[in-house]
Amino acid sequence: MKKLLVFSIALFCMQLFAQEIPNKLSKAEKVFGLSKFWQEVNYNFIYLNDIDREEWDKLYQKMIVDVQETKNDYEYYKLLTKFCAFLKDGHTNVYYPKEIGDLMYTTYFGDYRFYVENIQNRAIITRVNESKLEELPIGTEILKVNGISTQEHLDKNIKPYMSSSTDYGLQDISTLYMLKGFVGTSYDLEIKLPNGTIKNLKVTHADVKEEKIVPPFNQKLLEFKWLKKKTAYVALNSFNDPKIIEEFKAILPELKKAKKLIIDTRENGGGNSDTGLEILKYLSNDTEFLGSKTRTRKHIASYKAWGMWTKPKDTVNNERKKDWFLAANDNLMHDMGTMQGVSSSEIKTRVVVPTVVLIGHSTASAAEDFLIYADTQKHFTKIGAPTNGSTGQPLFMDLPGGGKARVCTKEDTYPDGRKFVGVGIQPDIVVETTVESFINNEDPVLDFAVKYLKKK
Repeated sequence: MKKLLVFSIALFCMQLFAQEIPNKLSKAEKVFGLSKFWQEVNYNFIYLNDIDREEWDKLYQKMIVDVQETKNDYEYYKLLTKFCAFLKDGHTNVYYPKEIGDLMYTTYFGDYRFYVENIQNRAIITRVNESKLEELPIGTEILKVNGISTQEHLDKNIKPYMSSSTDYGLQDISTLYMLKGFVGTSYDLEIKLPNGTIKNLKVTHADVKEEKIVPPFNQKLLEFKWLKKKTAYVALNSFNDPKIIEEFKAILPELKKAKKLIIDTRENGGGNSDTGLEILKYLSNDTEFLGSKTRTRKHIASYKAWGMWTKPKDTVNNERKKDWFLAANDNLMHDMGTMQGVSSSEIKTRVVVPTVVLIGHSTASAAEDFLIYADTQKHFTKIGAPTNGSTGQPLFMDLPGGGKARVCTKEDTYPDGRKFVGVGIQPDIVVETTVESFINNEDPVLDFAVKYLKKK
């Protein structure tokens, strides 16, 4: 009787919650939203010719049927994220409406709150609420989810809905969201503790009252500290808030004493490229800086019309007809030149010493633009893992029911044309965090940088 009562209450709660999932969109609105995104991709997506256009259009036709059969707005938007993931671009995304997003949890499991990250292709718990630290130690690995291996769970249930420009970035973001779900969603986990003990743990999404997380998150825009022998450490954690420029200027008098410098961008997910450039000016004697070489798609309707009748042979020694032909094949581009920055003569305090820049998979977007600007700085050495490999200028759009999407409209390369989107900016010296070093609260990337600078 007691088990029946518990089951009845649980069933009632699930039914009650199911009613809260929005179901407002008509079939026509669902098709319109799908078509709007498809249209904007075809018209503005800079990497359109990197995808299989025939498969893209076939998928669109299939989606026209599939979206109309979705039972609610959540299922509809989930299909849109899958449609978007086909493009494999980290700056092209579909976002759930806020009222749906607010109903979904990633790290909250009632008595438990924990975060999962990809370390050496293993799903590792990297943070946990303090009261569960002994039961669920930092470094615990999730081996299975609902009876299948973690990797199979990621490949089947998570990755098809995630957008990323790189394979390792896809693994990272999929691991981060591998246990996302609505309140009431349960996961049966097989976990391996750092001491080797394997046990089962069932978790269910619910509110968590306990706030304290171990280790705590670093919310600072900028972190400054001294390491050994006049080696200064500065973490630039975001370029999203221009306030970091003033914070950096404030430490310059002290930073000027440094004989060696470590700049940490491993947690910098981007923001405004001009912010990073402004800081770089204080770390170089150069007066001019070259950033990304950029281009975007160009649309001239008549060119496209004329190009439909233009053959490849017609373009030989005829630039005008070449443009027609390119327009008809969605390849006509507008070169926007190379991004440039100029250092002011008013900058009196410059810190130009042997410098290591720490980079990693989470170094993204405007932080990668910072690295492109800094590429010619001979006193800079990049140490760590390849960067995220995604930047650009997204075009945002509204979708039915309050959702949004964005499409990347700008290609960025090194000034000499080398690609970094889709492959990442490569470190000069590769040093990666291991599961063991993480468990032991060690930072092998930073430790290596200190030793490297000691030799300098």
